Amino acid sequence: MALPANYSTVTVFGRYIDFTGAPMQGTVTFTPSQKYVTDPTADVLIFSAPLVTTLDADGAFSIEVPATDDPDITPQGFTWQVVESFNRKSGRTFSIAVPQDTPEPGIDLVTVAPVLPADNVSYIVTSIDGETGTVDLTGKYAPLDEDGKVPVENLPSISSGVASVNGASGIVSLAAADVGAVPITGGTMQGPLALHEDPTDPMEASTKAYVDSAVSGLLSATGGTVTGNLEVTGRLTTGGRPLPLIVPSGRRPAYRKATWSQQFQTGHGWAIGGAGTASSDANDGTEFVRGTQSLRVTTAANGIQSQVRKLAGTAVDMTGKMIRVVLKVDDVTHLNRFEFLVGTSSLANYYRWTVHTHSAANPNYVQSGEWVTIHLNWADVTTAGGTYSISSSGVPNVRSGFTDMQFNCYDDAAGAVTYRLQAIELVPDTSETFPNGVVSITFDDSDASVFSLAKPKMDALGFQGTMFNIAEAIGSGPSYLTVPQMRIMQDCSGWEQGGHAYGTAAHAARYTTMTEQAVDDDFRKLRSWMVSNGFTSEHFAYPGGQFGKTIDGVPVDQIAARYFTTARSIVSETVESFAPAMPHRLKAVTGINDGTSIGGVTVASLTAAGGKLDRCVNNGDWLILCLHKLVAGTPADSTEIGQAGFNTLMDAINSRGIPVVTVSEAMRYYS
Repeated sequence: MALPANYSTVTVFGRYIDFTGAPMQGTVTFTPSQKYVTDPTADVLIFSAPLVTTLDADGAFSIEVPATDDPDITPQGFTWQVVESFNRKSGRTFSIAVPQDTPEPGIDLVTVAPVLPADNVSYIVTSIDGETGTVDLTGKYAPLDEDGKVPVENLPSISSGVASVNGASGIVSLAAADVGAVPITGGTMQGPLALHEDPTDPMEASTKAYVDSAVSGLLSATGGTVTGNLEVTGRLTTGGRPLPLIVPSGRRPAYRKATWSQQFQTGHGWAIGGAGTASSDANDGTEFVRGTQSLRVTTAANGIQSQVRKLAGTAVDMTGKMIRVVLKVDDVTHLNRFEFLVGTSSLANYYRWTVHTHSAANPNYVQSGEWVTIHLNWADVTTAGGTYSISSSGVPNVRSGFTDMQFNCYDDAAGAVTYRLQAIELVPDTSETFPNGVVSITFDDSDASVFSLAKPKMDALGFQGTMFNIAEAIGSGPSYLTVPQMRIMQDCSGWEQGGHAYGTAAHAARYTTMTEQAVDDDFRKLRSWMVSNGFTSEHFAYPGGQFGKTIDGVPVDQIAARYFTTARSIVSETVESFAPAMPHRLKAVTGINDGTSIGGVTVASLTAAGGKLDRCVNNGDWLILCLHKLVAGTPADSTEIGQAGFNTLMDAINSRGIPVVTVSEAMRYYS
């Protein structure tokens, strides 16, 4: 195993020979003075261990030694003890520091190691006070005794002495009062103390005028007015929140009113069953967010279906409606997936939606221990059975008359899952506002290729995109956008300039590896940077799509809500709806590319018959596309899309007549 990638090392080298010119043989050992150091970024504790390097045939060595002042390591400032051992004989032992910013080629021990004076060095006196030859020192210098002192008998005689002190003779001890002094332990002066200069030392006294002048420039702890510029290196807070406070003012959709609702209160009539159910409570009064109860199910840890259903109910019409599910999972560790079915004849005829599939590697819409709202669109239907079908263009043949509903849960067969249902409802879907659906084309990471390759094609079609930017990356090199380019996109082509992260390090680390304060600081600085540069978008995309909890347990999407109206993820198990179920977990299709065997989502799958574009226009949903970088030729990674593939995708959207809006424009449609 190697050291963490963020821990810097420095090359240390040297070469040893003897006076015959023969190379020395042996080892050089480096031992840290610190017993251990921590690397919070990599979440690892590094214990002390000697680093041993063996001299080669030329008596030389070269070794990578961890830096002693790496800012990612705690504590800093330790040293390395160097022990040289040659031909089974001890060499030198000394300590060195290894600065991170050591220039190439590194540290040469010959130049930094301490060199001790040679033994038995002889010194020759050539002159004394400028005199050479035989110099007579009589009367010039006193000889010293064996202790290095002038003997008493060689001291000059004193012609007269002190007869008395303050009238006392002999051995006299003086107190402060004897000489009119203030005791060192403290006392009171009866007269004035005249000071003629301003103090220059912490323990020096000050004049009243000096103190008055200094105090007059300070702000009282009880309040006051600062008339000049105020610069701080830490945080300014108000009401516990850091300044500046730039809060979102954009319109957030109100909770959509349901046209049909089941809230699992007393007498709901839904049955719990399935071989995958270990225990349940149809009227659980311990946890709920509506009414006085919810419905609880605990699975049997066998990977078999656990279900909650209602058969032969009153027929419902789902034309122009989407399904809203409100649920909670205590711990998602062993969750495999949720499904929902509607149909008739005890579900002999049915449509099935995949509500959520848990991933161990990718962001999950459903998190442990929280109530989640999920929308299911007609565009999300995965399978049909019986007399129900889905056309080649993704259109279900029946949308009304449903008497049966069923919610399924599957665990991973390695552990149980406890989930609670609070509501299953029907609400107006996206087609109420966008009859032909709607597409938002978003780009992450501020890549310059969006300006040079994507914008011209979108300009030609009258499309506007949403760019989610990393503030520190802007203008940092030819690969990134500049502020003037961002303004051209916004002011001349109608693009939206949203936020993705302030710091490049925060973007690379992901917010889920940081503390709540660090994430809040990054959001605050990003929002301030955007506003100060004239970019008023209140919309955001999570780095890596990660919106889980910080390392100190605060949900990142709750922090995002302090600064932004919406925040986009890269969850795509179902498409987004208007209005969204959870505006700070907007869903998006990412990894769109026209490459071969590079992963992600292919342009061909989106534009094919019955693909997401067909389902969007025929069923009415909000399809958010997430791209990163354009290349002129063939993409090599799922974050890249070729110019040809991008043009094909844009033309496919245009030919279907699907409106294209920025994220902020979509949110403004809400009434």
